[in-house]
Amino acid sequence: MIKYSYTIMYVKQVDATLAFYESAFGFERKFITPEADYAELISGETTLAFAREDLAQSNLSKGYRTVSKDQVMGIELGFVVDNVEEAVDRAIEAGATLYEPIKVKPWGQTVAYVIDCNGFLIELCTAMEV
Repeated sequence: MIKYSYTIMYVKQVDATLAFYESAFGFERKFITPEADYAELISGETTLAFAREDLAQSNLSKGYRTVSKDQVMGIELGFVVDNVEEAVDRAIEAGATLYEPIKVKPWGQTVAYVIDCNGFLIELCTAMEV
């Protein structure tokens, strides 16, 4: 059996990233190392985690590409919310940047995209009606 357990995002400042996600989305801190180089947030069934870039470099001998606010990477975090407009406003107030304005998709889902404090793409959307 395989269970999707967590996503780790490599960031320059773990503390600042935690503060952003707590303020922007209301997630709660689950764990942070004494060195503040790794932390986890309670974000539902799947843990959202952050590792400082130097820790990532020590784990990944072949290296990795750092995130940048100048170019969106080919991945996004998706957060289902009750009210997309309120969620976008709260995220922007916490320091996010609007990437794509609110749109209603042909299937009825409301969607918007923001960039977090590091440059990661986040989709804020209503639940899909099946």
